[in-house]
Amino acid sequence: MALTATMRRFEINLSDSDRGVYETLDLRVAQHPSESDLYLVARVLARCLEHAEGVELTPGGVSNDELPALVQRDLTGQLRAWIEISSPSADRLHKATKKCDRVAVYTWKNPEKLVAEIVERKVYKMEELEVFALPIEDLEAIGRTLDRVNKWDLAVTGGTIYLTVGDKSFETAARRLSIE
Repeated sequence: MALTATMRRFEINLSDSDRGVYETLDLRVAQHPSESDLYLVARVLARCLEHAEGVELTPGGVSNDELPALVQRDLTGQLRAWIEISSPSADRLHKATKKCDRVAVYTWKNPEKLVAEIVERKVYKMEELEVFALPIEDLEAIGRTLDRVNKWDLAVTGGTIYLTVGDKSFETAARRLSIE
């Protein structure tokens, strides 16, 4: 018998003063059986940090080889942003930078190694590629709070992410790495 996805709901009060984004998000996220809590937390955090018109979680999540975890489309359906989670290959990023105006990666898996691979492989438009490092210990701690229904208060100020889940508070950041 095949395992099925776990449906999780995220009710998120988002206050991103760095970008002037103040929204209440109600996300229903299917967690694939092979998707770790760590990956799911990174995916939802990236969705919040990237929140804008047309940004969406892609169907299939981790099981979709054709699309990243998140995309942004304009009103015509054209891809505007390709947003990866974890550690995509340099070849995948090379293809993505040719398809979209903007490509970003949110990773916790040896981000410096990923940047070195991007430079070594001479990824197309690598200077425009955005790589953000997420602290693994923070993702793991947030992952331990996951439930079927999750209520988050997430604030971003001065590059620092403040997340409150129930009676637990987290302070972290998505550190942008330079690619040269």
